[in-house]
Amino acid sequence: MEHLRRARRLVWAALRLEVTLYLALGRWITRRRDVPPGTVPIGYSQLVAPMLMLWIFGSAVEVVVLDVLLSRWWTPLRIPLLMLGVWGLLWMLGLLAAYRVRPHLLGERALQVRDGIHARVDVPLDQVASVRTVDHELPGLLRSVHVEADEPDATLLVGVGSRTNLELVLTGPTVLETPHGPTTVTRVGLWVDEPREVAELIRRRRSAPLR
Repeated sequence: MEHLRRARRLVWAALRLEVTLYLALGRWITRRRDVPPGTVPIGYSQLVAPMLMLWIFGSAVEVVVLDVLLSRWWTPLRIPLLMLGVWGLLWMLGLLAAYRVRPHLLGERALQVRDGIHARVDVPLDQVASVRTVDHELPGLLRSVHVEADEPDATLLVGVGSRTNLELVLTGPTVLETPHGPTTVTRVGLWVDEPREVAELIRRRRSAPLR
């Protein structure tokens, strides 16, 4: 029974990922970023965009070359492999689109930290004691959310390309909602394209009176 529940969770997660990527691709094509009124978008795509563009170019070339070759010598496999290649190309385009249309969001009361797919962590600004540029690396290439449980402190990392370059030092142990459930941390690391400018922006927003 446990294996069945795990399989269902994996299938559901895969379906959510597919839907998220296609919605992001639709937003990118129609130039409708997921940025609600009253929030300031903070970009984080510059680190991974060049690599994704190379993958997309290579995948597009592969689809065309395989289609030409299979249409001459192995016709029965042409349609299945063409569909698989187009799916992979759309998947990578959707991932690039997700990084572009789902930026971090700085509001009046909180900083919403995102990754390119669907992770979201809301950090209340009144719990932020300081902001500094600090580099962290996440374990593994595919992980975007990780908790470094260093006693007595714990750092939540929401990375891009397994890296972060900006750190929010909180006023004390704070419970934040993460993709892995409620987590108590004292620092939050994230990746942004312009860390010094974003750090100053957050400092100004913290000190600004609420409207």
